[in-house]
Amino acid sequence: MLEVSNLACVRGDHQLFSGLNFSLGGGELMQVQGENGSGKTTLLRTLCGFMRPASGEIRWRGEDVRKLGEEFNAEMIYLGHLNAVKDELNALENLRIGTGLAGCAVDEKDALAALRRMGLRRREHLPVKVLSQGQRRRVALSRLLVGNAHLWILDEPLTALDVGAAGLMQELIGEHLSKGGMAIFTTHQPLQVAGVRTRQLSLS
Repeated sequence: MLEVSNLACVRGDHQLFSGLNFSLGGGELMQVQGENGSGKTTLLRTLCGFMRPASGEIRWRGEDVRKLGEEFNAEMIYLGHLNAVKDELNALENLRIGTGLAGCAVDEKDALAALRRMGLRRREHLPVKVLSQGQRRRVALSRLLVGNAHLWILDEPLTALDVGAAGLMQELIGEHLSKGGMAIFTTHQPLQVAGVRTRQLSLS
């Protein structure tokens, strides 16, 4: 379980939010809402441990995430609104190198299967620089299909995706939740997972 207690985050001399409390358990889905500049991305990056909160505590399975370090990182995956893929590498190389750097080695067979599930068949060996924005997003999202991350933290996962790919993304989240996983996301586009009630966390 992920537990957040009295969390406050500051950007420069501006306090984005304070006194934030929530918990998230297996099979649960939460959407973070708020106006631009309200701190949605800051919150997600803070939950990952990329940024330090001004105050408060984030616990994973009852332990402070800052003390868990790599142990927490192995159970969490963060995908930002930027794709974080390298143009000069092909889709397969991006997936394998990206997961390797995150401490989750994936063999070629599993990597190819993930890319094809994301609709990238026959594009696995193309340099990312020749792919469309939607295809680049699919390369980034394919990381969700490898490894054993229990917590998905997703910042605008539907960015640049067409209707079919957005539907596939919702299907993947549903599968993840059905296995006891959990997910937190932001989005400006409708995202509904069949049979799952999405909890709302407002930073407005």
